[in-house]
Amino acid sequence: MKRILLLCLSMMLSYGAMAQETSAAEKRAKTEKAKKEKVAKEKKAKAKKEAEVAKEKEEAVAKKEAAKAKVAKEKTTAKAKVADKKAKETKETADKIKADKAKSEKAKAAAKAKADKAKENSASATGSAKAAAGKAKAAGNKAEAKAKTTATKTEAKAKAKKKTPAEIKEDVKETPASKAAEKKVADKVTGTYNGKKVFTGPRGGRYYINKNGNKTYISDDK
Repeated sequence: MKRILLLCLSMMLSYGAMAQETSAAEKRAKTEKAKKEKVAKEKKAKAKKEAEVAKEKEEAVAKKEAAKAKVAKEKTTAKAKVADKKAKETKETADKIKADKAKSEKAKAAAKAKADKAKENSASATGSAKAAAGKAKAAGNKAEAKAKTTATKTEAKAKAKKKTPAEIKEDVKETPASKAAEKKVADKVTGTYNGKKVFTGPRGGRYYINKNGNKTYISDDK
């Protein structure tokens, strides 16, 4: 009987120890679980905070870029407005100049037409007088030319004084001076005199180039 009691007591003590150990293990497990949950919660909170900070930074950068883009757009719009205004003013100035030029040309054309008409009327009124004056002038020019030709011939005759045959022979000799002078003469050759070319000047005077390279006039009968 004592053995049975001792066995029962031993079993009770064993069960008590086992219960205590189980309770301690459960307590440690709960503590560790709570600790892990706390660490996980802290990590999650930290990650959330970091994500929020990153988001705020991104939003700040986006706002800054948007502000820059807005300023750039406003500047571009302002420049475009200034350019449009300048182009409009330039076009208005060009149109005004063009209109003024057209108006001026129209006025000039009208004035020219008026002047032409007046000139035509004046020409028809004075045409007969001008024709008469032209005829008179032509007659005067003809008479003047005739007088000059006569004077030239008279002058040539005066210059062509009589020379002895010996003097003429000496005067018509070919020399380098006479040859050079003959090449420079622009008047037409109209004959010969003692073997020398005779030239006729624009006024009718006849001459040859002597040995000294000068002109010697001769009369028309030679």
